[in-house]
Parts: sequence; C-alpha cells; structure tokens
Amino acid sequence: MTTTDRVLDTDNARKWFMLALGMLAQTSGAVFINGAAFLIPALHEDRGLSLPSAGLLVAMPTVGIMLTLIAWGMLVDRIGERIVLVLGLGLTAAASFAAYFTTSFAMLGLCFLIGGMAAASANSASGRVVVGWFPPQRRGLAMGIRQMSVPLGVAIGALSIPPIARDHGVSAALLVPAIICTLGAVLCLAVVDPPRPTRADAAEQGLLANPYRTSSQLWRIHSTSVLLVVPQYLVWTYALVWLMTDREWSAASAGILVTVTQILGAFGRMGVGALSDRVGSRMRPLRWVAISTTVSMLALAVTAWLDSPISIVLLVVASIVTVAPNGLAFTAVAEFSGSYWSGRALGVQNTGQFIAASLVPPAFGALAAVSFPLAFLVSAVFPALSVPVIPDDHESNE
Repeated sequence: MTTTDRVLDTDNARKWFMLALGMLAQTSGAVFINGAAFLIPALHEDRGLSLPSAGLLVAMPTVGIMLTLIAWGMLVDRIGERIVLVLGLGLTAAASFAAYFTTSFAMLGLCFLIGGMAAASANSASGRVVVGWFPPQRRGLAMGIRQMSVPLGVAIGALSIPPIARDHGVSAALLVPAIICTLGAVLCLAVVDPPRPTRADAAEQGLLANPYRTSSQLWRIHSTSVLLVVPQYLVWTYALVWLMTDREWSAASAGILVTVTQILGAFGRMGVGALSDRVGSRMRPLRWVAISTTVSMLALAVTAWLDSPISIVLLVVASIVTVAPNGLAFTAVAEFSGSYWSGRALGVQNTGQFIAASLVPPAFGALAAVSFPLAFLVSAVFPALSVPVIPDDHESNE
C-alpha cells in the first residue's frame, strides 16, 4: 500500500468515525426527548397524574427543543460543532440527573423543559458534522444513515424506560437518558470540526452573506418540509389507532406492524439519500417523494374507505414514503446555506417542522374522529401543494 493509499484510508476512516459520533449525539438527544413519553403509564398509575397532565408534562422536552433550535444553530456557526455537542449533551445529562432527584411535578417539568432546550444542540451540530466531512457525491447516503438516529433513540427508550419505570419507578427510569447523554458528551470530545475557511476568507468569498436575502431557495425548502411533515406525523400518530379501531387488529399485532414500518422507513431514508448521490440532485428525488406521498395517501384513503385489505399494504408504503424526504431536505439546506449559515438554517428548518408536527395530532384527530379515510384524504393535499414549491437545484455554498 502506498503512502497516498494509507492517507486516503485514514481520511475515509475519519469520515465514518465522525458519522458514528454524529449519530451517537443525535441518538442520545432523541432518547431524552422521545423517551419522556414512555413515562406516561408510570406517571398515571404510580404517581396519580391524569393522562392529560402526564401528557403535558412529557411534552416539555419538545417545547424546549422548539425554543432553542435556532439559538444553538447560531452558536454552531460561531464556535463550531464539537463544543456545542459536548456542552449541549452535558447539559441534557445534568437535567436528567436533576430530574432523578426531584419529587415535584413542577420541577420535573422544568427539568424536562431545560433538557429539551439543551438536547436541541445535537440537531444542527450533528448534521453539520456529517455534511462537513462527507463530499457531495456521498453526502446523501451519509445523511440518510444519520437520519436513522431518531428512530434508534426512540427504540432505545421504548425498550428500556417502560420496564424500569414499572419495576423501579419514574426516577430510576430517568437514569437511562442521563447515562446515555453523559456517555455521548464524553465521546463527542473526539469530534473534529469539519474544515472550513477562516471568517476573513469566507467574507472574501461571500460566504458570510445572508442566504435568505439572496435567494428564495431556503424558504422554499423550509416550506416544502413543513407541508411534507403533515402526512408523516399523521401516519406516525394514528397508524396504530387505525389498525386497532378500523381494522380490528390486536394491540400486539398492530404494534409489531408499526415497529416494522419504522425500521423500513429508516432504511428508506438511506435509500433516498443514496439515490440523490447517484443522480447528483437533492431536489429531484425530493419532488419524486412528494408525488409518491400524495399518491400513496390518496390510495390509502380510497382503500380504507372501501374496507379493502390492500389498505394495510398501502399503510406500510405510506409509512416508508412519508419519512423519506427528511434527510434530503436537511442535506440541501446545509449545502446551500454554507458553513457559516447552515447552523441557523438547519435550526429554522427543524423549528418549522416541529411546529407543524405539534399541530397535526389535534387537527387530524378531529378529522379521524369523523372518518379515518377523510383524514388520509385531507393529508394528501399537503404533499400535493409542496410539488410546485420545491425549487430546482442551485449551486452549493459548501
């Protein structure tokens, strides 16, 4: 092996190591943010909270993350990824340990809120690590792999938190995110910030200019993502309920199918990312996914209305297709905004998606109470509206 080959192998190994650390950071944050929901049974049955009160309590991490995504993004743009990841995960771990010692519901909610505010750090910083270290022709696949972090974090929380809460109480279950986030913070000390030009060089190259003022590209991608989040969260939220109420499946069978669709959806994100690398475009595959989402939700609505068994197959298809665009849009935002604006841009991207996602359960719950096929049908309007909004590919600022 020549010296050049050894250098290339070392550089390639570093890229994948950075991807692994980025995934670890995002997964750690997801365990805290999404894991709180798995405490609802213990909060309700053991601590006597009503279901609405328990639901409000475990929603605090999501509220926290919406409050600070843009602020963390601005900090990433200023000081880099490694410090933000270590600081953010360290604060999340501290909030988890504080929650372990509290006996007050008000203080527990405050710990959840602060932990969510801190965990938001991983969203922008981990994405920037991946985008910064991988070249464009491999970036789509890498980001698709990174996007598997959230379902992985949900799975870890689902497997560990409920049984610990049942057998040892809520406080003991809170040690799960505390330990995982502590480990994440320590390991993220090994993160190497991706190379980028100095601020002086960036200013000469125009990379410090506000990309929102020079083009509508980012706003159109943000708008597209908000529209595409609607069918995604409708399926995520109500697939289990629909299978049990309209299809008369058992809770166990419905749960298994939903779990399988989540796994398939995670691999779907990888596949779409790899496709975008192959065709050299993020926006064309995003448009294909938007069209596919529209068709799949329409077909699901019709077959559900007809009580056709094909509707089960279409639910699986919709579950895969609706989650596919996340990595594409995330990558496109980072590439177009550049290394001195991508933190803020990714914060705006995620904030819009979280706000839209928080509105889906109550709004479509009212429609589903009337008719699930009606809810599926209305959700198909949103990806259809996104198709003309999706911009063409523009030159990357990376």
